Amino acid sequence: MINPDNLFDNIPSLVEGEDFSELLNCRNVVIERIVSSKNPDNKVYCQEQDEWVILIKGKAQLRIKDDIVNLKAGDYLFIPAMTLHQVLTTSNNCLWLAIHIY
Repeated sequence: MINPDNLFDNIPSLVEGEDFSELLNCRNVVIERIVSSKNPDNKVYCQEQDEWVILIKGKAQLRIKDDIVNLKAGDYLFIPAMTLHQVLTTSNNCLWLAIHIY
């Protein structure tokens, strides 16, 4: 019998930083759940893979190259490989789904 997993199970409550949980790794695709605290990491990303991300819960502000992007629950975007991006602010316990395409 196949038992499904649930995106909302075991969500950590974070004071700072972010939690990354790999949900699937299949051929050239990795899907991960990301939970962001109200104080996300200050890391600037420049990844070798393309990334499609959707904000499931909360609000967030990103810097992508030189643009500031405000997201609310349900908003999604595509970040091409080698694009500088950074999470600037988030509401507490933001929930993301990220799909990395290699």
